[in-house]
Amino acid sequence: MTLTLADVRLAAERLGNAIVRTPFLHSQTLSELTGAEIWLKFENLQFTGSFKERGALNKLLTLGEEARQRGVVAVSAGNHAQGVALHARRLGIPATIVMPLSTPTVKVKRTASFGATVDLTGKDFAEASMAVPRYIEQGLTFISPFDDAEIIAGQGTIALEMVEQGPPLDVALVAVGGGGLIGGVATVFKALSPATQVIGVQSELYPSMALALGRYSGTLAGGTSVAEGIAVAKPGVLTLAAAQALVDDVIVVPEALIEDSVALLLQIEKTLCEGAGAASLAAVLAEPERFRGKSVGLILCGGNIDMRVLTAMLQRHLARSGQLIRLRVSMLDNAGLLGAVATIIGQLDGNILEVSHDRVFGGASARSANAIFTVELPDRDRNRVLLQALHDAGYDANLIEPMQTAPYSFSEVA
Repeated sequence: MTLTLADVRLAAERLGNAIVRTPFLHSQTLSELTGAEIWLKFENLQFTGSFKERGALNKLLTLGEEARQRGVVAVSAGNHAQGVALHARRLGIPATIVMPLSTPTVKVKRTASFGATVDLTGKDFAEASMAVPRYIEQGLTFISPFDDAEIIAGQGTIALEMVEQGPPLDVALVAVGGGGLIGGVATVFKALSPATQVIGVQSELYPSMALALGRYSGTLAGGTSVAEGIAVAKPGVLTLAAAQALVDDVIVVPEALIEDSVALLLQIEKTLCEGAGAASLAAVLAEPERFRGKSVGLILCGGNIDMRVLTAMLQRHLARSGQLIRLRVSMLDNAGLLGAVATIIGQLDGNILEVSHDRVFGGASARSANAIFTVELPDRDRNRVLLQALHDAGYDANLIEPMQTAPYSFSEVA
């Protein structure tokens, strides 16, 4: 299969007004923070919260009447599922969606709300995929999440819009799971803007495309990723061929930088992204010198995130940025000293979220105690000031398990 610009343009004609033409906007603040000229394609503003409905609808529109009556089956961690379910309902096509048991609840409920039958099975995408053949045997048409020419062409319509809406780009950064998105995007850019580098982004837990292209020396660790939308253990046959021919590079980023990127996009752009949706920004944070001074397009490919996961990400980002700390203060076990320490914390605008008083464990003597404080601070510099103030007051105070420093804190971008 050789996808062409004409295939993508035909897909755009098919989709018409059924898909949102999402904004492609310059981010002044992210540009100032990173040193690159950052442009954002807000695919998280699609009705289903993801770019996936472009490819899903394009594929569904190519089905004959008999195939439509029999119905379709798809396997997905959520975004492709919602795209297939929504547009299958619009077209009157019965849809069954196989989803891993680890799929965020918000994605499962939304998929079911579009009228699809949801089959939750398998611990991950690979295991869930094993359930698909029995549905195909029943006559249902399989709608691949990525390894299909019509799917890839549909995803490529994003790049058509980027070329029309924005300036010439030096780099387009694209999150990669199975590779359908980057296959379509690269097809368009190499035809219409060949000077634009197309670079994929993957999580360090699932660098499948980077490994397949020989761009990464690590291993595929697997496990639970904060970017479950791109947690794919093996790229497709068609998508790998497209990447080999058209993709310039693949960057593998740490999970922590994906978390920080979700937090920064929420804080700066007031836009909610899931882990996969923020992966392209994580690549800029991971290799700032590579992109400094360049015009860089980021595709915010999805915004469907479990609120519990989002809460954990924001708290972890605050901890890495030094605005949420846990400290141990050793003191004599005398009345009033706990209050005295709390007063010092409060005078430096620290908000005490939790405190525990330990007289037995942690090395305290019979006449002393360790107090463990979890404290929220207004900026990253305040924790050093707080520690110094406690030391000056005669207390032995130390941070407990300081996290890896994040590139930016909320206070710096407020």
